[in-house]
Amino acid sequence: MEHITLLLAIVIVTALVFDFTNGFHDTANAMATTISTGALKPKTAVAMSAVLNLVGAFLSVEVAKTISGGIINEDGLKTEVIFAALVGAILWNLLTWLLGLPSSSSHALFGGLIGAAVMSMGWSSVNGGTVVTKVLLPAVAAPLVAGIASMLATRLTYRISKKTDEKATAKGYRAGQIASAGLVSLAHGTNDAQKTMGIITLALITGGVIAPHADPPMWVIVSAGLAIALGTYLGGWRIIRTMGKGLTELAPQQGFAAQTSAATAILASSHLGFSLSTTQVCSGGVMGAGLGRKGGVVRWSTASRMFIAWGLTLPAAGLVGAGAEFLTKQGPWGIGLTAALLVAGSGIIWKLSRRDSIDHTNVTADDPHATPAQEAPGVVTTAIASVTPPPVGTVETFESEAKIPAQPKAGAVNDPARPAGATL
Repeated sequence: MEHITLLLAIVIVTALVFDFTNGFHDTANAMATTISTGALKPKTAVAMSAVLNLVGAFLSVEVAKTISGGIINEDGLKTEVIFAALVGAILWNLLTWLLGLPSSSSHALFGGLIGAAVMSMGWSSVNGGTVVTKVLLPAVAAPLVAGIASMLATRLTYRISKKTDEKATAKGYRAGQIASAGLVSLAHGTNDAQKTMGIITLALITGGVIAPHADPPMWVIVSAGLAIALGTYLGGWRIIRTMGKGLTELAPQQGFAAQTSAATAILASSHLGFSLSTTQVCSGGVMGAGLGRKGGVVRWSTASRMFIAWGLTLPAAGLVGAGAEFLTKQGPWGIGLTAALLVAGSGIIWKLSRRDSIDHTNVTADDPHATPAQEAPGVVTTAIASVTPPPVGTVETFESEAKIPAQPKAGAVNDPARPAGATL
């Protein structure tokens, strides 16, 4: 580390800041459903997730290798390009956090890196084949696979527990949810912490500190794990609300199915070196769980905003990264101006977030973006009735019979409307 220059030190610190934003941006992936179903208290959930994110950072370095030696050609790459890429990724992460949208931190990083590299060295600097096979195809396939698996798992869990006691079943699935949430947190640390490891390793290679294609040094693994764990502990409460309450109403069975399906997909992709978006996988799992329950609904207005954010992430972060690289190419004053703009932009977003503060005390409140029609009591009643159907008639007649007392027949002995001895 004695050969690290001032610029390289700035890049490393900025990369750890991105890792921190990745942590609180993606806490919802593991813990939103656990919090929304009441399986764990909010602060307990994020503390557990933080510890397991840290542990997961030490399990593999395959994704880090993909980033440090796969997406961008290392030859001729300058350290300031990586700095510009991180600026684009951080600002997009903060903006989507402000809006409560579970967008992909991974794609924000890739977009910033691609945009900055193209501005610096042209399109030849990007390995298009790696981008398609390791980034774009998993981005499309993974949420679909997780969603379908979650939908089938949800239907299976309801079928298995059809004749069991509802309270006992819910208690058992809450315990399963805690275990599956821990697995998602472990998988998130394994996949997402490695992205920052890869970026720092790439910066060290461009600075001549380590040899090309080298594995991340141990101090890089430790610092990246600690940064993402700290961000996770602070909790991205805005996105937790969207994932836990904004997309669909989840019962413990659904939460367990969604998290187990997502964790399986993430761990498999990490083993294969696919730099997967854990946000997209977990969101797909939540929507699949919503569709898997008879009578369940997905709030497509919220989902549509989320899909738009997914589609904009790569190009938007790429444009910001390219603009930042344009400034950094101007020399030291350009690098200083870019850093100042990053600090100013982050400060403005944080100040705007204080107008509508969301924390562990109000994270389980209803999503303010949900429309009244989607929050109508009939939806929830129908979903619950699909699990425990009323003995006679439809849900509506069962409700009306419960609310309206039975009226005595005319002419009965206790009918106050007729005098004694009156006949029909």
